[in-house]
Amino acid sequence: MAMTTNGPSAKLIRSFVRRVKSSSSTTTTPRFRFAQRTTINTTSTIFPTPPPSTPAPPSSTVVADHVRESIFDFEDTKGLFSSVTTGKLMRSAANLNLAAVEPVVDMGVWVMKSRLMQVGLLREIVMGAIKHTSYEHFVAGADTEETGRTVKKLWESGLRGMLDYGLEHAIDNESCDINAQEFIKTVESTQSLPPSSVSFVVVKITAICPISLLKRVSDLLRWEYKNSTSTNLPWKLKTLPIFSESSPFYHTLEKPSPLTPEEEHDLDLAHQRLVKICNKSIESNVPVVIDAEDTSIQPGIDYFTYSAAVMYNKGQKPLIFGTIQAYLKDAGERLYATKKAADQMGLPVGFKLVRGAYMSSESQLANSLNVESPIHNSIGDTHKCYNDCASFMLDEVSNGAGGLILATHNLDSGNLAAQKARDLGISKDSEKLEFASLYGMAEAMTFGLRNAGFGVSKYLPFGPVDQIMPYLLRRAEENKGLLSSSNLDRQLMMKELKRRMKSYVGQGLVDTGSRFKPEAGSIVKLN
Repeated sequence: MAMTTNGPSAKLIRSFVRRVKSSSSTTTTPRFRFAQRTTINTTSTIFPTPPPSTPAPPSSTVVADHVRESIFDFEDTKGLFSSVTTGKLMRSAANLNLAAVEPVVDMGVWVMKSRLMQVGLLREIVMGAIKHTSYEHFVAGADTEETGRTVKKLWESGLRGMLDYGLEHAIDNESCDINAQEFIKTVESTQSLPPSSVSFVVVKITAICPISLLKRVSDLLRWEYKNSTSTNLPWKLKTLPIFSESSPFYHTLEKPSPLTPEEEHDLDLAHQRLVKICNKSIESNVPVVIDAEDTSIQPGIDYFTYSAAVMYNKGQKPLIFGTIQAYLKDAGERLYATKKAADQMGLPVGFKLVRGAYMSSESQLANSLNVESPIHNSIGDTHKCYNDCASFMLDEVSNGAGGLILATHNLDSGNLAAQKARDLGISKDSEKLEFASLYGMAEAMTFGLRNAGFGVSKYLPFGPVDQIMPYLLRRAEENKGLLSSSNLDRQLMMKELKRRMKSYVGQGLVDTGSRFKPEAGSIVKLN
């Protein structure tokens, strides 16, 4: 990659050289071990009829390293970061290194949550600093126009974008109507971008249906599952399975009252909002993935998701994708039941598989009620659940209709899934499998999967700085500490910057030498 000695890129490189040199003597090629900031441990996932699962290797460490070598080539940082400009690489390395300094992050989080943000001048200073650091790194843009430019850059580098307008929970119909229009505008914006450069548009049901109503619907659905013969839900549309026997039901300890006429009207309005979004998605040929939330309202979200899937999913490719959170103990059973029910109905079904994002709040609620947590008790069992669910769905989509989004930053999960997809012959052209990771995170894994020939998307949150603040706070917590999941990216980025610096210096010496190299046949006079 060509570089010049002038301009901000060269100056920034020089600032990295000392740090790279000081760390290179003690840092070797990373072995990709990560410390877990949270522990979850558990009972194993149990499927009603066990689907095929990834066989346990005789020596998981040896096999994992072998799989890594066969899917990823982290030694070749030149090939890994070939599509990343030096300026972008330096900014990313700087932001991730800053995020690794825990006192700095803790202070920043404290300031952003404090009353100091109510002071006009200070707020402007803080927001300006955020915009040019973490916001620039983790957020795709302030609006669809800026985000579109990010999508085009990703597309040029062989990646796609998942558009996620950063909306918070809605509390009334007016807010829901506004949010629905924003989702529609997001879908419409894809028409001005290169074909297929946007893989999905992300929709949050919490933004188009009041939270209080989602809780009421979830309570009634839970009660109906346990008391089907004595419960009548006249508003309920045809849907797919939402629960399993191991699902948490402690949120609904007493029989809830039926929806009032006003609540039924509001529920219909929320459903119509989703219908409008789906209709626009069909028109724009962009599928929709619906995000998951905490278990108190997840049944209502799944109801919206699966009723829309029954209505819109046709043929081989699903339009509506739901989200399964693998840290939940009932995740495997629900995935299996939903997939099999969809098969019986002749529906292609799509899932985004994630690990989960509400561990603390879920555990706190369960503890307060003196009931078993719905979250796996160990990180190992969460990983097993994720990998088993991925393996099951890869088998399913390889033989039939449906789709799978594997949203993960975990190298072992990515390797296992990529290896199995390769063995099953699931190619990028089939559009049945898409790997995904958050914008600004898991870059080495992202480019490694791309280089291995898989479809890879970046999850692109966008919106004004103040609106996207909750998202940035989560990313700050996730990336702080020297042993955070971004450690691999930091090391590989620094290694590639060092390589480029050496290449640049070496080329400069060659160019200098060539100016003094005599032409053939010339006489050089030495004094």
